[in-house]
Amino acid sequence: MMIETDLSSSMEITVNIMLLVLIVSLFLAFIRLFRGPSLPDRVVALDLIAAIVVAIFAVYSIVVDQPVFIDAAIVLALIIFLGTVAFARYTERRGRP
Repeated sequence: MMIETDLSSSMEITVNIMLLVLIVSLFLAFIRLFRGPSLPDRVVALDLIAAIVVAIFAVYSIVVDQPVFIDAAIVLALIIFLGTVAFARYTERRGRP
């Protein structure tokens, strides 16, 4: 899982550990997404998955030294936020008669 770049060896180790932790947390979030038990639990898990993907974009941006990926991560984070707000409004209105 080593990524070939011109980073120092300690930075490579740090990046690989960060990616490993993010992948494990992504796997655990997918488990919560599938197990539920309720719709809000699944939405929170989906929000967490999207946030982890944003973090992976950020780490990848550091590895390849391309700041354009940070821009993509920011846009994705804003879209995630809007989706979470929309779901919160939906659940709030669903409780009313």
